[in-house]
Amino acid sequence: MSTYLKGSPKKTFDPAQWVSQAEAAEMRSVTRQAIARLVGKGRFTTLSIGGKILLKRSEVEKFKPKPPGPSPKTKRTKRNAARKDSKSS
Repeated sequence: MSTYLKGSPKKTFDPAQWVSQAEAAEMRSVTRQAIARLVGKGRFTTLSIGGKILLKRSEVEKFKPKPPGPSPKTKRTKRNAARKDSKSS
């Protein structure tokens, strides 16, 4: 479902502001499947028209990927360790 025009009937559609997933992939030098995964994760504002998913051009141009690998874990301090040990008992 579109996340752009939801609940706001006064917004107008400017085709120059939107690109297809294939165009976005070409702009970012990645595969269309990579763009589809990002869309699935909700990383872009999308607009669905006639079964085609369009992405906001400005968001595709400004997109910064997250660093690869797992998210850094929080630093374990003595205080946090004591709390975890007391909860597990």
